Amino acid sequence: MQSVHVLCADCMITEVGVLSGARLGVDTGAMTGSAHSLLIVHVDVAVAPDRVEDFLAATELNATASRGEPGVVRFDVLTDRDDPGHVVLVEIYRDERAAADHKQTAHYATWRDTVAPMMARPRSSAKLINHSPDDAGW
Repeated sequence: MQSVHVLCADCMITEVGVLSGARLGVDTGAMTGSAHSLLIVHVDVAVAPDRVEDFLAATELNATASRGEPGVVRFDVLTDRDDPGHVVLVEIYRDERAAADHKQTAHYATWRDTVAPMMARPRSSAKLINHSPDDAGW
């Protein structure tokens, strides 16, 4: 068999030819996006140096309550090893609706209002989608 070089979302290239994802027992739907639907939000926060402890305490309360929400897969609070005032929140939701519901909770409103004066600049965020692992891997 002649080697074939192609790029596609549901096949695997080998030295001897192309093996279909289906022939390998791979769920090709997962490779094309249907099983990649989580909403991952990275929130980047610069905390005023004299407010880091207060910020982390308020954020831990919010994170703990958030982890109990039905649409929240994961809610992590991370600090930069070299700059404790650089905090990153990694929020993983089942879907957009879960993220919207989170912003309607009392604990989110309390957190938002409590930490606003503790920030050195307004927080920023990026919305991402999972590619690996797929949804079942969470």
